[in-house]
Amino acid sequence: MRISFFGLSLLIMSTVFSGCVVGLERKGFAYSAETRAENVQLLVDETWVDESGERQVRQEIFDSVFEMIDEADEFVLVDFFLVNDFLYEPGPGMRPLSRELADRLIQKRRARPDVEIIFITDPINSVYGSIESSLFAELESAGVHVVWTHLDKLRDSNFIYSKPWRLLVKPWGVSPGNTLANPMGDGRISLRSMLKLLNFKANHRKLTVTEKSLLVTSGNPHDASSAHGNVALRVDGAGMWMGNDAEAAVLRISGAEELIAARGGSRALDPQSGHRLELLTERKIKDKALDMLEAAAVPGRIELSMFYLADRDIVRALLDAKQRGCEVRVILDPSKDAFGRTKNGVPNRQTAARLVKKEIPLRWAATHGEQFHVKMLYVELDNDLATLLLG
Repeated sequence: MRISFFGLSLLIMSTVFSGCVVGLERKGFAYSAETRAENVQLLVDETWVDESGERQVRQEIFDSVFEMIDEADEFVLVDFFLVNDFLYEPGPGMRPLSRELADRLIQKRRARPDVEIIFITDPINSVYGSIESSLFAELESAGVHVVWTHLDKLRDSNFIYSKPWRLLVKPWGVSPGNTLANPMGDGRISLRSMLKLLNFKANHRKLTVTEKSLLVTSGNPHDASSAHGNVALRVDGAGMWMGNDAEAAVLRISGAEELIAARGGSRALDPQSGHRLELLTERKIKDKALDMLEAAAVPGRIELSMFYLADRDIVRALLDAKQRGCEVRVILDPSKDAFGRTKNGVPNRQTAARLVKKEIPLRWAATHGEQFHVKMLYVELDNDLATLLLG
């Protein structure tokens, strides 16, 4: 039997693409809501080297998270991507943040067992099932509801790989193993865990919500990241319901529907005046950034501080704003350090070359082993208004 090249190509493509997970964003996983807020704080973690060559650190974010936990009377819900001590080496400005957070939650649980505590996290903290996290085991033993995000239900990002993986590897599951060295620290992992990693999916959220406050940050309670530059926005007395609603989607896909409940009040209880506050997740974040850049006043300031900058639509929007007459300034991480390992500058060096060619002022964050982990966009609008997007 003869099969044409076109027919064979069509067969291969249908095998690869059929069954790919593509619909979660269309079903509402990406979240957006807005309200008004009066009590808003910008929190900053920064690290620098002074004139004498000594590392200096000023940190506000996780001290604020711990304060929120201490003040909670009804519930605490946290969702963090990296929560582990992988690659941690104590030193100036470094903190065992994962242990500090776990201890604070365990202390809260013991002192106030009536306060419900939910901890949502990413399976990267167990290296996708290969290494048991003693920290999360302690949290569960203390009565904290630990929810491991079910990444398989997220939209495929490495779609050419993910379909064959689902057909050939996923049915075998994941388990502890010693086939490969752990790429993120000590110990060894199974081949199947490494193959799961190559789907390039993650729950990258970093959020804390109680019945009194909401905090969104770019920082992780990750020991090896504890000296990184980061930002956060804390809101007291408004928006808590948005944080709870946004996290309901993660609980739902992770088989923890029983933990979904109405928490944090409602929009009706928020202030009717003050700053306009929006909570955005997933695709809604990029959409908002593009809308902000398109609406920038001329002349007006656009200031971008970013850990990674490679999205073509965002870069194009920055160039368009510059061409319209906006004052655009950019600060980027030099993409040279990653937990004691040297990087080659990808992707920021390539993006920077394109921006500088169009005469956009650009500065490299002065890092010394840590990362400039900030994700923040400030845009001046008409009528003396401005919008700040961060997280």
